[in-house]
Amino acid sequence: QVQLVESGGGSVQSGGSLRLSCVVYGHTYSMSCMAWFRQAPGKEREGVATIDSDGSTNYANSVKDRFIISQDNAKNTLYLQMNSLKPEDTAMYYCAADYQRCYRRDKTTDFAYWGQGTQVTVSS
Repeated sequence: QVQLVESGGGSVQSGGSLRLSCVVYGHTYSMSCMAWFRQAPGKEREGVATIDSDGSTNYANSVKDRFIISQDNAKNTLYLQMNSLKPEDTAMYYCAADYQRCYRRDKTTDFAYWGQGTQVTVSS
């Protein structure tokens, strides 16, 4: 049974940085596409970044040039380095994974496996 476990969330002041981690357990084959999503109170879950098994990445415009998605295949771990954080980045952040490649797939319905979420709060 595949499990995704996030960590690294917390509270930080505007302009600060956090690094989120997501460990994948129980998979037989390597995931082809991994992603970070976030959901603020009263809003829909939105895609933040994706990374394909070939290393290619995509970012939402709102986080481009501030966030970096990466993965360590040896550790089965996905990361999200978040820099220059803003209050509008406050949300629950979720790790997602799927065996299909990332191409044109960035919606919640494109991913079969999800973590439980980790809260990020940015104060002004």
